[in-house]
Amino acid sequence: MRTALLQLTSSDEPEENLATVSEMVWEAAAEGAGFVLTPEVTNCVSASRTHQRMVLTHEANDPVLAGLRDEAARAGVWLLIGSLALETDDPDERFANRSFLIGPDGKIVARYDKIHMFDVQVSESETYRESAGFRPGRRARIAETPFGKIGLTVCYDVRFPYLYRALAQAGAEILTVPSAFSQPTGAAHWEPLLRARAIETGAWVLAPAQTGTHPTSRGKARKTWGHSMVVSPWGEVTARAGSAPGILYAEIDRAAAADARARVPSLEHDREFDGP
Repeated sequence: MRTALLQLTSSDEPEENLATVSEMVWEAAAEGAGFVLTPEVTNCVSASRTHQRMVLTHEANDPVLAGLRDEAARAGVWLLIGSLALETDDPDERFANRSFLIGPDGKIVARYDKIHMFDVQVSESETYRESAGFRPGRRARIAETPFGKIGLTVCYDVRFPYLYRALAQAGAEILTVPSAFSQPTGAAHWEPLLRARAIETGAWVLAPAQTGTHPTSRGKARKTWGHSMVVSPWGEVTARAGSAPGILYAEIDRAAAADARARVPSLEHDREFDGP
């Protein structure tokens, strides 16, 4: 399956981002991609809760979701919308960080709400409290496609290997890691984490990323790492992007996952143990 990872510098204006992504989906389809992936928070990159409340909507009303479902159907491609920031009906008014797998008929095949929240202090000047604005999900998700079973994750999830092991043991052959990684953590950890998750699970890891300094109309501008990446089930980086927006192409084959797992069947070797 020819796969296209879209590397974006999304702004905080959803309609603007929809226009950019729609054009890139068609470009990828014209280049023969049957599976197209976008990064985390495709619809809006913003550190301002005030601005988010002005522009974000519930899933049923989200223009980016509706527009990209239409584009997937028109282009006849499978589309992973890495995630959208969406309103919820939660009493505390926190948003959802939700990934969508869209079929070539434009229908939603699977949804996944990011489980692990990025609550960290990267440096004295860079602190994130994702849980203050977003509520964590609770359910892991796998979707069946003609080219493999896909396990859906988002960004900070990549630091929690038990989630990926559970997805792989449940049959996932492809793991998606759409991200908006910070620049300091991306430089240090992005590639090692992605390769480790592929090696541990014998699965393809597809990681489309946000990149650069994101245009903003309100609040502090975010900066993300980029370097979208495809890692084979044997842990080899088969495609990587730099720091510029664009499209990264790769060929993926579900047979490679079966081969890696046959060679090192560690998913079958769990043992109970005492302690610590």
